[in-house]
Amino acid sequence: MKIFDISMEIHYDMPVYKGREFKRPVITTDSDFVSGSVYESRLNMNLHGGTHIDAPLHTIENGETLDNLPLEKVVTRCKVLDFANVEDKITEDHLKSKNIVQGDFVLLKTKSSFLDLEKDFIYLDKTGAQYLKEKGVKGVGIDSLGIERDQPGHPTHNTLLGSEIIILEGLRLKDIEEGEYFLVAAPIKIRGVEASPVRAILLSELKGENLK
Repeated sequence: MKIFDISMEIHYDMPVYKGREFKRPVITTDSDFVSGSVYESRLNMNLHGGTHIDAPLHTIENGETLDNLPLEKVVTRCKVLDFANVEDKITEDHLKSKNIVQGDFVLLKTKSSFLDLEKDFIYLDKTGAQYLKEKGVKGVGIDSLGIERDQPGHPTHNTLLGSEIIILEGLRLKDIEEGEYFLVAAPIKIRGVEASPVRAILLSELKGENLK
């Protein structure tokens, strides 16, 4: 079995959504060995920074919060789909070229993994989201800082989240080949929020009939 870490590293100079300064994480020291007997740090960050999961509340008023997420939705088999040659957005036509079936959790690999794009990252457009909804997938991940960019009304988010389809953003898929893996992407257990950072990993060569 091989373990692939597909998470972003959290630090002040990391790529953030559209390069917005207020979204940068800030780590400060609460206590060190000069001021006390232990070392303790504090992290102040937007919950949509780095590798994270969106819950329906993110774009849907009165939507579900992340603490209601069944973990079997994010500890599951998945498929990495390579779209590294796509220049702007992933559409229905792009997705039709891949083998996607009901119940899949698909991870979209784009050039964002290679270039750390902040503003002009590759995104999934509304036709692609609708196609995945019709296919009956249970989750969609992408290596961009957001699954959506500059679409009025957030149709990609609303189509997916409104159908209880997981959205996982900010993956690092540069060294991951297209294929099937086992995904572990459990969020931090925070009550009543619309998003949470995750430490996402992929496992290969994992065997066992009881794993779904």
